[in-house]
Amino acid sequence: MKTVDMHCDTVSELYKKRKKGSREGLAENGGHVDLRKLKEGDSLLQNFALFVDLGKTDDPWEDVMGMADLYDKELEDNKERIAPVYSYGDIGKNSGEGKMSALLTVEEGGVCRGDLARLQRLYSRGVRMMTLTWNYPNEIGHPAINARAGWKGDAFFYKRADREHGLTEKGREFVVEMERMGMVIDVSHLSDGGFYDVLQLTKKPFAASHSNARAICPWVRNLTDDMIKKLADRGGVMGLNFCPDFLEEAVPGEQNPGSIAAIVRHVKHIIHVGGVECIGLGSDFDGIGGHGELPDFSFMPRLCDALRKSGLKEGEVEKIFFKNVLRFYKELL
Repeated sequence: MKTVDMHCDTVSELYKKRKKGSREGLAENGGHVDLRKLKEGDSLLQNFALFVDLGKTDDPWEDVMGMADLYDKELEDNKERIAPVYSYGDIGKNSGEGKMSALLTVEEGGVCRGDLARLQRLYSRGVRMMTLTWNYPNEIGHPAINARAGWKGDAFFYKRADREHGLTEKGREFVVEMERMGMVIDVSHLSDGGFYDVLQLTKKPFAASHSNARAICPWVRNLTDDMIKKLADRGGVMGLNFCPDFLEEAVPGEQNPGSIAAIVRHVKHIIHVGGVECIGLGSDFDGIGGHGELPDFSFMPRLCDALRKSGLKEGEVEKIFFKNVLRFYKELL
């Protein structure tokens, strides 16, 4: 089954390893995603996020540019096997040449420091999707989880949604400009208030690249039923996140290994709420600790088989694995 995955943090992990002297690359590495694993998982298109943790960098712009340089170099070194996507037509072109496709994204709009010229620079570097926030408030808006606040002994911090704080005035400018230039707006990690601000400001579909259903698992990183419905009504897509904690609640103090059955539960619920057309994949590989039954990208066929066995028709599985995101990109890229 051809696979389109809207989110992995592989380039960011390789960048951190390079700073420590490692020579691991995209061709093969010890993480969840490399070209061998992508091939075994029948990848058509992999989104590669440039993730910057604002709490662990002195210069987020320098880091995101360094990651972009590494991405460019890795694609050049492996150009016989994988090629970049700048517009929708590149996906078919690359496939026709026997190559997988790579689409560049940014996870953390705060790297721009509120400067629209930097947003435009990212687009010129090939970035075609960006989360407005990660886990910190920034010049654009407020996150679902605020890492700067700390948890302060609140065992249920992950259930406390921020409906009051959304986009800033500068964030509204960013959203309008992203829609104008053709950079996909990604609301994963954004506060509930921010989601509805994006909904109000935009006319085109947008994405939640790696978020699940909050009704099944109460992490505020997941979408409420109302969000799912409104995202679907707009023609957007949400990517199933494989992080075990976003799939099902763990007993405090116990390890949460993750199960494919939990992913299937999210799929069934999202179909009930928003229809099958709004579901894609957003593994979060190399950004999560791991998933016990999906150890890396090469195991994607396991999920495909589980969805079939759950009663989904072949056409529905195809929509989830690649057709929905391709339809979404055809409209926006």
